[in-house]
Amino acid sequence: MMSAGANNGSGPCGACKFLRKKCVKGCIFAPYFDPDQGTAHFAAVHKVFGASNASKLLLRIPAHKRLDAVVTLCYEALARVRDPVYGCVGHIFTLQQQVLNLQAELAFIQAHLSTLQRLPQPQPPSQCAQSPSQTTLDSSSEVPSFTKLASSSNISTHFDQLQVQQTSSEMTGFYNPSE
Repeated sequence: MMSAGANNGSGPCGACKFLRKKCVKGCIFAPYFDPDQGTAHFAAVHKVFGASNASKLLLRIPAHKRLDAVVTLCYEALARVRDPVYGCVGHIFTLQQQVLNLQAELAFIQAHLSTLQRLPQPQPPSQCAQSPSQTTLDSSSEVPSFTKLASSSNISTHFDQLQVQQTSSEMTGFYNPSE
């Protein structure tokens, strides 16, 4: 996102290019919006926040923290362009659902492991007499389907296809003893 557009004479920064104005020395946007990809990022920032508001915000922030502010502005603006209602909150919600699903799966696996640890230990091979009271545990029918729970959220459909594919591959990649 860094640019030297106003400094080395290679043309306007991405923000000034988008605004179709001359990029002056000391342009507040020049260090953060390069002439190539910076134009698209600034277009989203401009659409959501406006150029004037973005420049006022950056001028109020200490110079050493501006890069973080620009990254945050771009992230929120791009999320708002994709999903005008929820913005990045939709992505946060999806991640929270994944955490809840993983916590539920972890609790189930820990309970299953605890059950297996309480079972009587098998007898050494020399004493092969198996008592009828020993039982084996077939857990393949006990594993719940967390993928159904995870797919109940429609929020992930608001993000680009790559994120949706990643989410679905992560959600279906859980340990399933019945496979």
